Amino acid sequence: MSDAVKPDPSDADLALKTDLVLEYEFDAPPAKVWRAVTIPALRERWLPDCDLAGAEPESAIPGQEVRYRLRDSEPPFRESHVIFRIEPNEDGGTRFRIIQQACEIRMKLPQPANSNGCLMRAAA
Repeated sequence: MSDAVKPDPSDADLALKTDLVLEYEFDAPPAKVWRAVTIPALRERWLPDCDLAGAEPESAIPGQEVRYRLRDSEPPFRESHVIFRIEPNEDGGTRFRIIQQACEIRMKLPQPANSNGCLMRAAA
């Protein structure tokens, strides 16, 4: 395993949509890294269920990408998405990208059924 490297700034899709991107190079083959992020008993060693909003992935592209939803353990219980992207590197190992995106706060807050605002009336 090597230290984190800066992601390619030419990847405009990531630059516009993400809050945090980390990239690692592993000696292990992509299939082994995929198992580590998708098999619950292995994933639990480094990403415990208590940090997840749900133990099941939100989405997955087998062998390439898996997305989980994280939730803070303390109030205000902020949520974020974490996406793990896996691809082979030039040395036969794995390029492992972690992309963490904050969830919209507005999506979490319940919306009032009425406006709950003061009505202004014209003076007669």
